[in-house]
Amino acid sequence: MSTADLLFELGTEELPAGEIAGMAHALRKGITNGLAEQGLSFSDACDYSTPRRLAVLVTGLETKGPDLNNSVVGPPLSAARDADGQWTKAAEGFARKQGVTTAELDVVEEQGVERIVAHVSQKGADAASVIPELVARAVSAIPVSKRMRWGRSRDEFLRPVQWLVLLLGDEVLPLSLFNLTSGRETRGHRFHHNLPVDIASPAVYPEALRSARVLCDTTERRELIAQQVTALANQSESVALADDLLDEVTGLVEWPTALRGSFDEEFLEVPSQALISAMKTHQKYFHLTRDSDGALVPSFITVSNIESQQPDEVISGNERVIRPRLSDAAFFFSNDKQTPLGSRQARLSSVVFQHQLGSLHDKTERITQLASDIASTLGADQSITARAAQLCKCDLVSEMVLEFPDLQGIAGRHYATHDGETAEVTEAIESHYYPRFAGDHLPPSAEASAVALADRLDTLVGIFGIGQPPTGSKDPFALRRASLAVIRILIDQKRPASLHALLDQAVSKHSAALQPDTVEVVQQYILDRLGNWYDDEGIHISVLRAVLATGIDDLFDIDLRVKALNRFAQTETAEHLAAANKRVANILAKADSLDDEQPDPSLFTEEAEVALYSAVKAADEAVEPLLSERNYQDALDELAKLRGPVDAFFEHVMVNSEIPEERQNRYRLLNQLRLLFTQLADLALLAAAE
Repeated sequence: MSTADLLFELGTEELPAGEIAGMAHALRKGITNGLAEQGLSFSDACDYSTPRRLAVLVTGLETKGPDLNNSVVGPPLSAARDADGQWTKAAEGFARKQGVTTAELDVVEEQGVERIVAHVSQKGADAASVIPELVARAVSAIPVSKRMRWGRSRDEFLRPVQWLVLLLGDEVLPLSLFNLTSGRETRGHRFHHNLPVDIASPAVYPEALRSARVLCDTTERRELIAQQVTALANQSESVALADDLLDEVTGLVEWPTALRGSFDEEFLEVPSQALISAMKTHQKYFHLTRDSDGALVPSFITVSNIESQQPDEVISGNERVIRPRLSDAAFFFSNDKQTPLGSRQARLSSVVFQHQLGSLHDKTERITQLASDIASTLGADQSITARAAQLCKCDLVSEMVLEFPDLQGIAGRHYATHDGETAEVTEAIESHYYPRFAGDHLPPSAEASAVALADRLDTLVGIFGIGQPPTGSKDPFALRRASLAVIRILIDQKRPASLHALLDQAVSKHSAALQPDTVEVVQQYILDRLGNWYDDEGIHISVLRAVLATGIDDLFDIDLRVKALNRFAQTETAEHLAAANKRVANILAKADSLDDEQPDPSLFTEEAEVALYSAVKAADEAVEPLLSERNYQDALDELAKLRGPVDAFFEHVMVNSEIPEERQNRYRLLNQLRLLFTQLADLALLAAAE
């Protein structure tokens, strides 16, 4: 079977950097899926992308798909022939639909019924014929944030399309899209080689563009940028190579050249986060820090899309551009400090949090009350907690945060320090936003944790309470992130705390009419997030379900039990006891009469049930203090000693005795056994997951 390489390139005006990678992947997937649907196999496929192009290269593509012979079963023979043995209209229609004559029809027996069958030959797809159409479909399926039109055409795309390349081997395949016709001409770098570039064959595509000063391989371009940027740091410095910034810069350039510039040291008096935000968000610069203390260095690294013969001029231009941005940050910082942070609280009344739940001022008052309640649970200082809660949202109406939203909390900490607030209060103002994302650090103090929990719980019960839970991918109030933060903080605090009680307290602070089942709904929502949380740690969902079956709602306690049970579940004993618990649960579920009475030892007739009764009593006495100490690992070790008596009981004792009193007594014994285990977890659920 002959093969050839396939190349498709869509040339455009500069695409948004944040969308390029996703568009290129979608184009590749659309083309490869189309080839698979046509039965055309290939060796490999990869996508290339730059700000001005999306391309897909498929290697080892079969130029013709395999011929197929299909047997299509039709109606029963009784419906296909009439009484005279002639073909009926149904048979003729079936034959016509399959492209055969009635003389070519066969009869087969299928499940005892004779049916007519048509043997249909289907020629394999010709790659050159089907590729233009499947490429067109793949282009139309590329997800874009916003479509636009250009010129007089009614075609739409994210940016104007300027050229098309479609090659199968050395041949150009005809494709008409966006009022353009495909060819073999691409374009070089806009400034270094603004000329057409002929692509002789798909295999030479990357090197042909390289000679025209375009690096079309995204991975290669990204790695080169990282190398160049890192090389510009001095010996005692480090560059912050944030993945999101590196990805964005990669999408902005075709021929990267990293350059180092500087700014005035006087700007270092401004909070470093503001300077970093100005450089990263507005100018796409990489910042540098000193290795000795992590302090910001008054320099930056920019990545240019040109290799200038006068790099100093490029650097000077970037320094002129960044100075006004940093001056703005310095002005905002200085101006904000003229007003005490606490005096901004009244201005929060003009900022709507959610129209049914009131303003940010209303939310702050709720957070303050709730944080004070939570402080007693976490052993935090209530006065520090309350003061931090009162001030925690005040910086949202400062000029600095209005200009640099990612400085919320950080700006508040600086302003509170300037106003003379205690270190504990200022630290809590900033860190009550932690964790901001998966893997982020947690609030370092109990006071900050109390404010952080109050903020999340208030939002969760409020938004759920007015009937606006997250749906699908829509989560405007970041409730999923808030619930995970609640989980992490409560586990990290290592203090007993009833989630239900905390949610009850949060609901009580709201003046809005919340739905009556808000606490139960939010509690279940948070507990549902535990599955993914533990899955990331390699803990099977059955372990979590076994623990949650006990009905406890203390996340710290849940975590201790899950960790202990997960270790126990790896043992052979756990497997036996899980099976035994499942058997006990099934027996008790079918019991004709069951009560919570203690078994009567005088009614035991078998040595095995006497032994089990004694073992259960001994285990109960041993486990009780361990449970009160939350020493679940040792408690499970004690329960493991029941394996032998349990196995012997089921081997030698007939539970469903014909004597009612004896049967009832054995039910009571098994019930005591099950209650003993379910104090810690329902092991039967471990067996159900196997």
